[in-house]
Amino acid sequence: MSGFKQFLLRGNVVDMAVGIVVGAAFGTVVTSFVKDLLTPLIAAIVKQPDFSAIAFEIHGSRFMIGSFVNSLVSFLIIAAAVYFAVVLPMNALIARTKPAPEATTKRCPECLSEIPIQAKRCAFCTSALQG
Repeated sequence: MSGFKQFLLRGNVVDMAVGIVVGAAFGTVVTSFVKDLLTPLIAAIVKQPDFSAIAFEIHGSRFMIGSFVNSLVSFLIIAAAVYFAVVLPMNALIARTKPAPEATTKRCPECLSEIPIQAKRCAFCTSALQG
């Protein structure tokens, strides 16, 4: 039982649980945003908000192509909304807070080759380097 308790109290499990709960809540917000705002906007532009009536039959079997199109459009709208509202801003924020990487190479003043920053002699032209 103590092993199970340790497993549950590890940081990764707690972080994952919090992520799932926040992700589910965020999924509800995104779904509502798409259903209540973006879909009516598209319907106002395209003049056809619902494709579910599009279907065909073969030998008594009904193929609901419109339902699939609705699901596909919803998926694309949700994916675009998440990308533009979450992924791009987060990437920009991370890029701003990330420190610039330290230089590990420098250019040889004689032959302009890339050499390690601690080098005292160029490996390509063998010229002596200062500093």
